[in-house]
Amino acid sequence: MLNLILHCIKSNMKIVRTNSEHNDFINLVKELDAYLKITDQDEHDFYNQFNNIDVIKYVVIAYYKEQPVGCGAIKYFNENSLEVKRMFVTPEARGKGFAKEILQELEFWAKELGYKNCILETGKRQVEAVKFYHKCKYKVIPNYGQYANMKNSICFKKVL
Repeated sequence: MLNLILHCIKSNMKIVRTNSEHNDFINLVKELDAYLKITDQDEHDFYNQFNNIDVIKYVVIAYYKEQPVGCGAIKYFNENSLEVKRMFVTPEARGKGFAKEILQELEFWAKELGYKNCILETGKRQVEAVKFYHKCKYKVIPNYGQYANMKNSICFKKVL
């Protein structure tokens, strides 16, 4: 497995590009899934079926003082767009800019791969996530694909 350390934002933080087989990513996703099981409530099983990490090739992990504190991934959606998946920052690391760094790295990577857009779905119940994507200049779009008829989903797009 190739891990590429891209840059240090601060002396104690680094961003690593890897894939979905990385143990730190797998463990962070377990924490994310436990959180989503609570917030998604009775719709968790529906949403969870679309979150298999074995189809994800592009993963970013944020480390602070050598400890994994957040992750995100992108996967193929169509010839122009990659879908942002599995965005998560541990509760103790939230509000410190890690999510922004993770998302920006995913966007840089998508551009490097030749894609024009990033799209994503999040739950309306994840109020902090909705605010975050607005702040990062993502625009609300009609719910796509499997989320089309889900009243608790909100979909976003950003032109890169």
